[in-house]
Amino acid sequence: MFAFIIALLLTLWTVGALYFDSPFPALRAPAAIVYFIVVLGALIVLRRNHIGLVVAFAGFVLVALWWFTLKPTNNRNWQPDNTETAYADINGDQITIHNVRNCDYRTETDYTCQWETRSYNLSNLRGADIFITWWGPTLIAHPIVSYDFGDQGHVPMSIETRDEVGQSYSAIRGFYRQYTLTYIISDERDVTRLRTNFRHNPDEEVYLFRTTVGPELAQKIFLSYLRRANELHQSPEWYNALTNNCTTNIDVSASHARGKGTVWDWRVLLNGKMDEMMYEHGTLVTGGLPLPALKAQARINPAAHAADDSPDFSRLIRVGRVGFTDQPATTASRP
Repeated sequence: MFAFIIALLLTLWTVGALYFDSPFPALRAPAAIVYFIVVLGALIVLRRNHIGLVVAFAGFVLVALWWFTLKPTNNRNWQPDNTETAYADINGDQITIHNVRNCDYRTETDYTCQWETRSYNLSNLRGADIFITWWGPTLIAHPIVSYDFGDQGHVPMSIETRDEVGQSYSAIRGFYRQYTLTYIISDERDVTRLRTNFRHNPDEEVYLFRTTVGPELAQKIFLSYLRRANELHQSPEWYNALTNNCTTNIDVSASHARGKGTVWDWRVLLNGKMDEMMYEHGTLVTGGLPLPALKAQARINPAAHAADDSPDFSRLIRVGRVGFTDQPATTASRP
C-alpha cells in the first residue's frame, strides 16, 4: 500500500509537469490526461505482479529526466516591475547596488518604476528587521528582510518569483518550472506600501518585527544576499515552492552567515508560522511580550496608510513598536 501511495503521488506530480511545463501548449492537457489514465490503469489492473508500480516509477523517471533539462532565462517579456534584476558592486566597506526598484503606485497594477543606483557604507549597517505578510492562508506568508543602515536608510530585500506579462503567482505552478527566482532590492515605500496600501484581493496584512541580529551578523547576511542577487543577475534559477523559495533562501543565508548548517524546522516550509519559529528561537526582539501581543502591536497597515508616500515612510511605520527607537529620516545616498 505504501508503494502504491508513493507511486500515485509521483504520478500526480508527473501529470502536473506535463500539463504546466510541456513546450507544446496544444498538447499539454491531452498528454497529461492520457498519461494519468494509462498509469492509473496500470496501477490498478497490474497491481498483483507489481508491473503497475514499475510503469509508474519508470514514467516518473523519464519525465523527470526531461524536466531537469529545462533551463531558465533572463530574456522574457517581463512585467514592468520585473524588467530589471538587482546586482551589487562590493568594494570593501563601500556597497553600490544597481537596479534598486522604486515604483510609484496609483493602483496595484498601475504604476511607474524607476530603477536606481544607491550606495551604502557597510559599517553603517546596525541590524535587520523583518516584514511578514499574510493574505489569507494562515500557514503561508511572505517574509521580507530589511537592513537598517541608520542615516542611510533601510534596504529591503524581497525574494520572489519574477513574473512575465500576464503571469501571476500560483502555489501549484510554484512546484514546477514556471517562474524564475529574483531578489528584489527596493525602497520600503515600494515593496511594503504595495502590500499595505494597494493590494486588496484579498487585503494583505503586514507585520514588522525587529530582530536580535547584531551589526556583525547583519553584515554577513546582507553580503550573502548580495552574492545571491549577483548570481541570479548572471545565471537565472528556477523558483520552486518547496526547495528554492523566499524562506529557504533566507534560512540558507542566515545559516551560512552564522557558520552553521541549516537546521530542519517544518515552519521554514509552512512559513505562516515563521513568527512563532523566530520567537521560539530568540531571533525577535520581544520587549517581554507574549507572541500574540507582540504580533498585535507589529501590524503596520494603519500606519502605512497614514504615512502613504511620505519620504519619512520608514520611520513612521516603526514609531512606537517594540525594538525600535526613534528612526532617522530615510536619505539613501545616490552617486
